[in-house]
Amino acid sequence: MSEFLNFHFDVDGENFVSAGQASVQVKKNLRELGLPPEIIRQVSIAMYEGEINMVIHAGGGVADVNVYEDRIVIILADTGPGIKDIELAMTEGYSTATDNVRSLGFGAGMGLPNMKRYTDEMTIESEVGKGTTITMCVYLK
Repeated sequence: MSEFLNFHFDVDGENFVSAGQASVQVKKNLRELGLPPEIIRQVSIAMYEGEINMVIHAGGGVADVNVYEDRIVIILADTGPGIKDIELAMTEGYSTATDNVRSLGFGAGMGLPNMKRYTDEMTIESEVGKGTTITMCVYLK
């Protein structure tokens, strides 16, 4: 297995004040590594969407960003309620966010579709009542 650089973050659930801090830090770290702006943009958007989803739906979780020579792998894991219907959740505009969350400007149903749109690969493993792990990959072109 090749060597990689890991950035690990604990995502505080239901804390909209700190939501997005991990993705901001990842953006800063990737800039310091000298990665291309488009790659940084892709990773930052996917990371932010996943981070917000963990805050809204899962009560938080953990995020790991692994930087390899040829790719960046983002792993988001939570022990929330899980996703009942992944295919439906991938539909643009579909959301299970509460009215309170929507009143804060979140929950438009674009999180998972944007995560897929801005990455080269994405897998979702979810079990209702146990949690969800999303793995995304952005190749360094």
